[in-house]
Amino acid sequence: MTEPTAEVPPAPEPADGPTPTIIVLTEEALRPVDVDKIVGLHEDEAATYRVLVPADTDRNLLSSFLNHLSLLEMREALETLRPVDRAEARTDADTALARTLAEFERHEVVVTGEITADDPMPTLVEEVGRLDAREVVVVTEPHAVEDTFHTDWASRAREALGVPVLHMYAGDWRLG
Repeated sequence: MTEPTAEVPPAPEPADGPTPTIIVLTEEALRPVDVDKIVGLHEDEAATYRVLVPADTDRNLLSSFLNHLSLLEMREALETLRPVDRAEARTDADTALARTLAEFERHEVVVTGEITADDPMPTLVEEVGRLDAREVVVVTEPHAVEDTFHTDWASRAREALGVPVLHMYAGDWRLG
């Protein structure tokens, strides 16, 4: 009878395995610093990126108003009280998507994107499943009300998805 040997470590993953997909959900055009951080997180692998930008045509007025007030942004708080121009919101989303895709392309990575409905969660859930995404990165401005009560996109995504969700604040080093 032979003595048991030490456990054999698992074989390494093949180098030509599937390329990981990272989904990026953002409410505005990403700045170069944002894309630098996101791509830097995956620099040791050839990740592909899928960018989702909602057309914010149906925002919560009270929440937006309180968010701006909490940051002492009086002019922006008053602007949230005016009705949303749906065509302008769609144009803003198209512009944000185009600028964000251009920033990712500057890093010579594979990137695609689309505009989603006001609530991006159904599209996010669908895309994570369809692409077998490994991770989601949510990039937003700070939202005092949603962040405090965990109704922000990142918190909702953590509850709905079985993948890691990173929440970054746009143009900032802080994590949400």
